Amino acid sequence: MTHSRTVELEGHIIDSGTMQRCFGAVMDLGGSFDVEQFDVGKHETEESYCRLTVSADDEETLRAILHELHQNGAVLESPTEVELVAAPEDKVVPPNFYSTTNHPTEVLYDGEWIDVERIEMDCALVVEPASEDSEDGPRAYTKTLNAVEEGDLVATDQSGIRVRPPERPRGGGGAFGFMQGGVSAERPSESTIRQVADELRAVSDDGGNVMVVAGPAVIHSGAGDALADLVAGGYVDALSAGNGFATHDLERSIYGTSLGMNVETLEHPRKGHKHHIWTISEVIRAGGIEAAVEEGIVTEGVMYQCVERDVDTVLAGSIRDDGPLPDTITDAVEAQNAIREQAHDADIVIMLATLLHSVAVGNCLPSTTKTVCVDINPATVTQLLDRGSAQAIGMVTDIGTFVPTLAEFVLEDDGAETAEANE
Repeated sequence: MTHSRTVELEGHIIDSGTMQRCFGAVMDLGGSFDVEQFDVGKHETEESYCRLTVSADDEETLRAILHELHQNGAVLESPTEVELVAAPEDKVVPPNFYSTTNHPTEVLYDGEWIDVERIEMDCALVVEPASEDSEDGPRAYTKTLNAVEEGDLVATDQSGIRVRPPERPRGGGGAFGFMQGGVSAERPSESTIRQVADELRAVSDDGGNVMVVAGPAVIHSGAGDALADLVAGGYVDALSAGNGFATHDLERSIYGTSLGMNVETLEHPRKGHKHHIWTISEVIRAGGIEAAVEEGIVTEGVMYQCVERDVDTVLAGSIRDDGPLPDTITDAVEAQNAIREQAHDADIVIMLATLLHSVAVGNCLPSTTKTVCVDINPATVTQLLDRGSAQAIGMVTDIGTFVPTLAEFVLEDDGAETAEANE
């Protein structure tokens, strides 16, 4: 017996590759399709429409096919409203609950399509009906499983849910070309960094949010001064890092070393191997990083500039941390939630030489957020880009070269504008 359902695709489904992915998914999963209607957009701004019947030999295969098509933006013909089931307990979701993607999503509720707020992957989708004593309408938003509360109305299956994968921009994509993916160490680095600098300035000038995710290698490679300059210039709104990054940076301010090594001379001073733990001790004694800055213990560096500029900073702990610093969040769930707040506000995220923290941030990002991933290890860059951003740049290069060059390109325009204003 053959099982079949009719689905619809609409939008810029040809040049964004949506049709190709959908047709491929049907065939890869052992099904077949019959295109019943196909209206092709006749110019770059006109959308296309496709209705097709998908068939499979058994119901389980058909469900798997429909799931893949749904992830790529297909909706069932004449969709029914979203199916909601109340969560039976805190942190417990109904069986067959809908697990979100990181793409923009809508739900059909009370006869209207509602945008899902705070979209991120691997979450439950909760609908909150309109309140009788409020003029606000119903809301739909994501919740991590550990945040689900008893009685939350959780979406199940995928009926009444519409995913909107990002489409190819109608204009030029520049460095952040649509789904350009691909990682190469042979691309012209300077021109790419220039494009990243231009985008960073544009986001900042428009009042957008620039988030930096940084690993200890930024300090150890000698790039800390350049990152501090970007913070001082107002080009970093949020910093996500770990205990190691902050300790390296603070150690450099207090002792002139990073993990016991003089970054400029590459020499290892006597007892330099103790500097990092002494640094942690000094900051604990002061009462935290901000207090250490106020007391004059820390007088330069990235963390110093973050305090001076009131930059939103999250230091997420790890099982291997020394100390840790009193500012480090050691509860993993609390750290995730703090990172999540940063990620949802970000318009562009620059990930610098840290797989651990970059993946944590990447898990929280919508697919529409522009992302820059830089690491000396191509496997790290590939893994980060594969997390699903539609607008991403991957660069395999030395972080000690990338950050100073980026800062030079961003800040040179500030110098030019200042000189022009003084004339």
